[in-house]
Amino acid sequence: MILETAELSVTPGHEAEFEAAVRQAIPLFLASQGCRGVRLHRVTETPGVYRLLVDWETLEDHTVHFRGSDAFAQWRSLVSPHFAAAPHVTHSEEALSSAG
Repeated sequence: MILETAELSVTPGHEAEFEAAVRQAIPLFLASQGCRGVRLHRVTETPGVYRLLVDWETLEDHTVHFRGSDAFAQWRSLVSPHFAAAPHVTHSEEALSSAG
């Protein structure tokens, strides 16, 4: 399992609209090959900064299949008007868990 973490800086005053746009876009992710879940976190210490966390089966499910899809274009169309800066995206795999 791959965890995509996108750090997103939102233009001040656009927080509610951004969250609504992400809510609208969640079905685009969930319908995509290999997507297992989507979460949006607000960074407590830094107003206007969010982390989008997406669980993918494989790296290619995100970087090839989703990013090359119409769903990605729709996602960007919904959220990009609210970005104060370009998103910073990383991918990780679990190395250790307290869950066993």
